Amino acid sequence: MNKKEVYRSYSGFLKEEFGEKIYKIPINLPLTCPNRDGNISHGGCTFCGEEGGSFESLCDSLSVKEQMDKNIEYIGKRYKAKKFIAYFQNFTNTYLELESFKKYIKESIRDEIVGISISTRPDCINDDYLEFLNKIKIEYNLSITIELGLQTVNYHTLIKINRGHGLSEFIDAVLRIKKYGLRICTHLILNLPWDNMIDTIENAKILSSLGIDEIKLHALYIVKGTLIGNQYERGEFTMITKDEYEKRVIRFLEYLDPEIVVQRIIGRAPKENGLFVNWDTSWWKIRDEIVETMKKNNSYQGKKFNYLNGTALKKYQNS
Repeated sequence: MNKKEVYRSYSGFLKEEFGEKIYKIPINLPLTCPNRDGNISHGGCTFCGEEGGSFESLCDSLSVKEQMDKNIEYIGKRYKAKKFIAYFQNFTNTYLELESFKKYIKESIRDEIVGISISTRPDCINDDYLEFLNKIKIEYNLSITIELGLQTVNYHTLIKINRGHGLSEFIDAVLRIKKYGLRICTHLILNLPWDNMIDTIENAKILSSLGIDEIKLHALYIVKGTLIGNQYERGEFTMITKDEYEKRVIRFLEYLDPEIVVQRIIGRAPKENGLFVNWDTSWWKIRDEIVETMKKNNSYQGKKFNYLNGTALKKYQNS
């Protein structure tokens, strides 16, 4: 972590790793999720809208090549970027037949690509898929990251939001991914209505103890017409304040292993059809407020990272 940073930023990590600015290129495949199509459940996660996890991707009717051509041209010109990460972003990108998965991944490999990120669910991780990705990593010298949607370690909350998996599936997925030497990014929502500060701290502790490589934090975005949107409109729960969310992010970062890369501490979301979107505040303003508060209070990532490796034995080690 850079001494000037209060947390280990993703942009800083990428520059250290590749020596230049790297930008993600979103790729939208024509697929779904196992808790949408009836395999596990119907309706998907209670907070998930029809567009899935992204509102900025191109149409999935375009081929991988067409999407990459358009996005590389646009982002390359806008940011003067030359190297990119192919980001399979929307829905569950390992939830398809293995040969189809291989085909899509291979289509994303080109000279400008230095890495591949694959967004998926913990219950859609399988050794055959991981073995293939490991071969691709070695053959093409690519950095490959599996982005696992967990949202919370509170398995009671996981049931309430209809995730269709528990904490055990996440742990199994992490252990399997690590066997193949791939990076792991975990997605969390720190203001789920059924979680509290204890859950926030436990999120950081469990991810740190499992050796996660990267994390991505979100604030809950409530979309009209979703199950959680209907619950919100009926007044079945209330949202925590912006100040409380900022406190949770700071406490989470303090307990987080300082080596873990932080992709973001709050996400962007469209206001269209949104019943609740980041407290009607720009995402960057919330981010800046968190950073400013941390600097003011001499807070930083890993400040409370002192709970692993048998902490109760320290009394004997120091005697």
